[in-house]
Amino acid sequence: MKVILRRVTKTPLDFDIKSNEITFKGYLQYHGGKLILLKANLLGSILKDCDVCAEEFKMPLDENIELFISDGMYKDEDGINLDVIESFDGEVEIEELLHSEVELIRSGYHSCDECKHSH
Repeated sequence: MKVILRRVTKTPLDFDIKSNEITFKGYLQYHGGKLILLKANLLGSILKDCDVCAEEFKMPLDENIELFISDGMYKDEDGINLDVIESFDGEVEIEELLHSEVELIRSGYHSCDECKHSH
């Protein structure tokens, strides 16, 4: 789902995307200046290798995501530390954000239930 950023208004623009066993559901809303707020939830599961025993396991996901998308370069003028993704072509691909967030979660340290209970 491709979204043209200049068309996002104060009225939330809902999205609901499914990829494999994951649902990415939320909305985009104009925040101010060049910033668009994205609030969403990642729900489902992914396959991940255990960082302890290296066996593959199904890791459940239930993550709330809140970030900003900047239409162009973002300059922090208020000293507020925001999670901002910059878009230089005036649009955002929601599927790319889904895959990016999943890979960010996957890159963290995670162990299977068996290893969690044995240590």
